[in-house]
Amino acid sequence: MAENNSEDEVLGKAYDSKLMKRLLGYIKPYMKYVVFAILMNIVVASLGPVRPYLIKIAVDKYIAHGNYNGLLYTSLLLLASLIFQSIIQFFLTYYTQYLGQKTIYDIRTQLFTHTQKLSLGFFDKTPIGRIVTRVTNDIESLNDLFSSGIIMVFSDIFTILWILGFMFFMDVKLSLVTLSVFPFLVYGTFLFRKKVRESYRNVRLHLARLNTYMQEHVTGMNIVQIFHKEKPEMGKFLNINADYRTANINSNFYYAIFYPGVEFVSAVATGLIIWYGGGELIHGNLPVGVLVAFILLTDMFFRPIRDLSEKYNILQTAMASSERIFNLLDDNTIIKNHDSRFSEVKGGIEFKNVWFAYNDEEYVLKNVSFKINPGETVAIVGHTGAGKTSIISLLTRFYDITRGSILVDGTDISTMDKRDLRKYISIVLQDIFLFSGTIRSNISMNNDSIPLEKLKEAAAIVGADKFIDALPHKYDEVVKERGATLSVGQKQLLSFARALAYDPKILILDEATSSIDTETEILIQKAIEKLLVGRTAIVIAHRLSTIQNADKIIVMHKGEIRETGTHQELLAKRGIYYKLYQLQYKDQEIGKAG
Repeated sequence: MAENNSEDEVLGKAYDSKLMKRLLGYIKPYMKYVVFAILMNIVVASLGPVRPYLIKIAVDKYIAHGNYNGLLYTSLLLLASLIFQSIIQFFLTYYTQYLGQKTIYDIRTQLFTHTQKLSLGFFDKTPIGRIVTRVTNDIESLNDLFSSGIIMVFSDIFTILWILGFMFFMDVKLSLVTLSVFPFLVYGTFLFRKKVRESYRNVRLHLARLNTYMQEHVTGMNIVQIFHKEKPEMGKFLNINADYRTANINSNFYYAIFYPGVEFVSAVATGLIIWYGGGELIHGNLPVGVLVAFILLTDMFFRPIRDLSEKYNILQTAMASSERIFNLLDDNTIIKNHDSRFSEVKGGIEFKNVWFAYNDEEYVLKNVSFKINPGETVAIVGHTGAGKTSIISLLTRFYDITRGSILVDGTDISTMDKRDLRKYISIVLQDIFLFSGTIRSNISMNNDSIPLEKLKEAAAIVGADKFIDALPHKYDEVVKERGATLSVGQKQLLSFARALAYDPKILILDEATSSIDTETEILIQKAIEKLLVGRTAIVIAHRLSTIQNADKIIVMHKGEIRETGTHQELLAKRGIYYKLYQLQYKDQEIGKAG
């Protein structure tokens, strides 16, 4: 558990220049929006301090001298500045959010595209929940950085600079008095940043544990219910949930101290202004309007400082998320592709001295060699772990071999375009996967170039048309996640129809009839006979009826080919196949005979 979450629990630097440089690269296509937003930020930042300055003018120049027209004119200027700022703020908010969404769209598209290119070896070692988190939650964290962090931080900085400019323009001494509390604020902000960083790490750690626990137990809910483990598992969940709650409360504690602390420093600064400025006012050295303007500007001065602390939190979250995202983008567990394409595929297959290991030197295939002529049906049998499914995975280039070569019609598949290779191969797996959508979309795999008539023909050949026509919406019937509303047999028939719809030259059946009832198996066996005509077929055998009529049977044992021949030839040898037959297939034949 800890190992799986280690990547989520590690928190890198709060600011990483390399990561930030790479993130900023995604903004380059939208630089005109960035420039526009920065210019708007300068304008918005200046309009805030303008209002206290106008109030200063109104008090000292017009109210003090009873100039009603001047006061009215200044009030209208104040109103105009508010309206103008609101308009500019609208465009600023809209375009910063637009920039954020465009950038996030590009990153998410790149990440999903890269994920599709990764080999199955990557998915064997990476939890699904982690990949989903990268494409969703982590990228969403970057949205805050692009839309509220990078651009809006300019607004806070410009606002502070404009306020300081107005302060020093009106009165230098009073400005220095006001800023005398600034060192305490800097120290408090530094301490807050350190504590929040520690608490944030703790929150991420407990969130990773909570997500992992939820994913495992929702996926395995049937097991939990079968063994009546609801209460014990709920107890574990309550503990994990409580730890996460406590971590968040502790994190909020520092915010609860920091924000009132900023307010306190702001109040102290205001008190100093009143104390010093009031004294100067009494002695006639300071106009009333300046004192009023300073009080207003001081309140405005500390507001962006509070916002900058929030921006730091956004930055920290974005750095942690971007590190994980780029780790996935930089993962090179990819099957190298080539541009060479097949001019025509007849279906001849040859394995030459193939060695393969999923992990280092732990070979699951050892010096495997065999040849399948176009149009032949070859069955592969053996105990679990013998290497049967690995042969299929290598033929389809889901993995690359360690040594040796695999040829299709005499061409080494490692030199070919893997997508072009897979175009001629269809696989029917034991574990059927259906996508949310419709019956039609699951057979065609959303390939609009395949007409409905061809899909109906494929369904009819494998016998799936009977149950499809009985559905209320037939081929437009909605399929739930993983085909939850369909039986195992129905899903298997759809997988056969899907394979046939693409009219493959090479058909692979990976224990495709192991999960269905006898009646459906008889139906599928008739379909298989039609499917195999004119095609090269590799059948991973589970039931005797699937392989008895195969042109050749290959017997695998511990990653090696031990026997090859027809059903009768292998029985006559009385070797491994004969023992398998005695253990499994003979009982099935007796059952059928009875």
